[in-house]
Amino acid sequence: MKKVYPDARAALAGVIGDGMTIMAGGFGLCGIPDLLIEAIRDSGAKNLTIVSNNAGIDGVGLGVLLETRQIKKMISSYVGENKTFAQQYLAGELEIEFNPQGTLAERIRAGGAGIPAFFTKTGYGTLIAEGKETREFDGENYVMERGLFADLAVVHAWKGDKEGNLVYRKTARNFNPMMATAAKVTVAQVEHLVEPGEIDPDHIITPGIYVSRIVHAPNAAKRIEQRTVRKAA
Repeated sequence: MKKVYPDARAALAGVIGDGMTIMAGGFGLCGIPDLLIEAIRDSGAKNLTIVSNNAGIDGVGLGVLLETRQIKKMISSYVGENKTFAQQYLAGELEIEFNPQGTLAERIRAGGAGIPAFFTKTGYGTLIAEGKETREFDGENYVMERGLFADLAVVHAWKGDKEGNLVYRKTARNFNPMMATAAKVTVAQVEHLVEPGEIDPDHIITPGIYVSRIVHAPNAAKRIEQRTVRKAA
């Protein structure tokens, strides 16, 4: 099956629509599938539920979907860099389901592994646990969290072959590998697209069986969220 598409819009054709749940990889601005996010914007799909560690920043990453008001709900861990997000939430225009960061990662991993729910100590006795089942194991209290599984996952990889096998680089590995396994359809943008067999099997992080479509992104932007430098001596 041909997995490589000429551009991000083509890669999302037929798999994007209103009311979908979409996972978007990345951490801050590192490892975000920016071309695919922009293609989601251009599709006009609305009332979306987005699962992502954060919401990008104003005008970058998922921030572009907030500006067009295509997002109905965010399932996230950290959203502190986006003023548009804050404005829409405080105005009652955006739903938020907050998660401790490790819990969010495990919810996604569990969804990809076919695990419907799990118990964790994190969040017990806090607002995070309100309305959720709790249970005691060996004298310790736990809260039940549901696994997450999406209609679509969009991820960014450093290298991929035409069979969909993916390799991530350093911090850009973050949420991308778990999300690639936790959706009905996974679309990946890759910086370096190679022929099958050119990636050492021991280096493959996401096997191609999880990836439905690929778009080559050779000039991926490497933005810095907050530039911090030492003061001059």
